[in-house]
Amino acid sequence: MNPEFLLDPNITFLNHGSFGSCPKPIFEEFQRFQLELETEPVEFITKKQPKYLKTARESLAQFVGCHAEDLFFTSNPTFAINVIMRSIKLNKGDEILSTNHEYGAMDRTWNFYCKKSGAKYIRQNISLPIVSKEQIIEEFWKGYNENTKVVFLNQMSSATALIFPVKEICDRAKELGLITIVDGAHVPAQLDLDISELNPDYYTGTLHKWMLAPKGSSFLYVKPELQNDLEPLIVSWGYESVAPGESQFLDYHELQGTRDVSAFLCTPKVVEFLNRNNWKEVSKSCKQIVLNNYQRFCDLLNAKPLSPLTTEFLGQMASVPINTDKPSELKNMLYDKYKIQVPVMPLNGNFYIRYSINAYNSQLDLDKLYNALKEIIETTDLIQV
Repeated sequence: MNPEFLLDPNITFLNHGSFGSCPKPIFEEFQRFQLELETEPVEFITKKQPKYLKTARESLAQFVGCHAEDLFFTSNPTFAINVIMRSIKLNKGDEILSTNHEYGAMDRTWNFYCKKSGAKYIRQNISLPIVSKEQIIEEFWKGYNENTKVVFLNQMSSATALIFPVKEICDRAKELGLITIVDGAHVPAQLDLDISELNPDYYTGTLHKWMLAPKGSSFLYVKPELQNDLEPLIVSWGYESVAPGESQFLDYHELQGTRDVSAFLCTPKVVEFLNRNNWKEVSKSCKQIVLNNYQRFCDLLNAKPLSPLTTEFLGQMASVPINTDKPSELKNMLYDKYKIQVPVMPLNGNFYIRYSINAYNSQLDLDKLYNALKEIIETTDLIQV
């Protein structure tokens, strides 16, 4: 499927997990909406945009398993978590139970909130390597006590690329009367997602990663009974609107004055592209390549797998522990000398090289990475084995 994408053919691109790549038909749709906006901006923004947004929400809601009235588009999950953070009311000493595998921007968001509110952000240790799903659940709940009010966790870790048992944790949190917030940035179109089955209070995910949408397209789902308590991060024309729409929830969070929402409006085209290309099978093939190569890279780097090598814990990307004290230099060498775009991820004092596999990748790409790492080990001091 390489011809469908706009990636530089001279670069071996193994970093879809960070920013992804948008296929040509979806990017053309993106530009079409931008051109329509510029052709008649007043007509577009005041009359067409609300209808387009509704169609886009309906398409997305069907894809992720919820009602269209229960979500709105955001530029990224960090924006979404900031909306929640500004709205939940915690007292001094209340605790937000999380893990030490969360995305750095999310950690910063909650640390900011806790400094303002006096609440505590608990990064509960989930030890590596993962042995079983039960191990994650057991270790996570060791962080619970009578002060815990919120559970926040990623469904798939950015740094370690591990899948977390969010359904089981959400179910238990509901029994305990806790607020549940799930960061599913990497989930839509990489893993099966049914938000109604998962049943969190809040869920955020991206379209611009594995769904292949243009950059700056994500969403926030909010359970209906909590929607009127969610304050807008940007107060604009939707607040106390003189012409209210179908819900206060959508008025508050969709209407933000002049902005380019073209990336959001591409959603029907995104879903159509995925369905037309049988993306579940594409994803399945990519996951198999990930699994087939993981132990090979562990052997090269003298490392142990972070989990059992199954799709219960790994999707279309995988992180292999790498022993380096010069991660930035290593990443730069891989790109500058070998033309390989792949991240070296930091987490809790350790580093991981994380490769992502999507439709435009093949075994040849991972062979290039393997050979480059082998040469670096043999000729430099950037990697210790």
